Amino acid sequence: MNNLKLVLAIVFVVIGVAGFFYLNESAMVLRVLSILIGILLAAVTARFTTQGQEFYVFCGESSEEIKKVVWPTRKEALQTSGVVFAFVVAMALFLWLIDAALMSLVKVLMDRDV
Repeated sequence: MNNLKLVLAIVFVVIGVAGFFYLNESAMVLRVLSILIGILLAAVTARFTTQGQEFYVFCGESSEEIKKVVWPTRKEALQTSGVVFAFVVAMALFLWLIDAALMSLVKVLMDRDV
């Protein structure tokens, strides 16, 4: 019975996508709605499978874990972003200098008569 529900969920998605192409002369809203309804029906059907119930429990546990995370303050986030930005600028300048030096070296070597 579980596998039948999973197959039915896949069929709902396929029907939604097929509806998108079948309604090719209709408004885009209807075409997108066809896909969304297919996905919604598939999600509801999959929710009642063993895997769907395990996924639902996993999502609940994940949201509980997210609540335990200590998020940085605005000040900490801005300071960290500033350090990252400064490092990116410094590396860009460094790589530009290396590139310019290598380009000059290649020009000097290419101008020499061998």
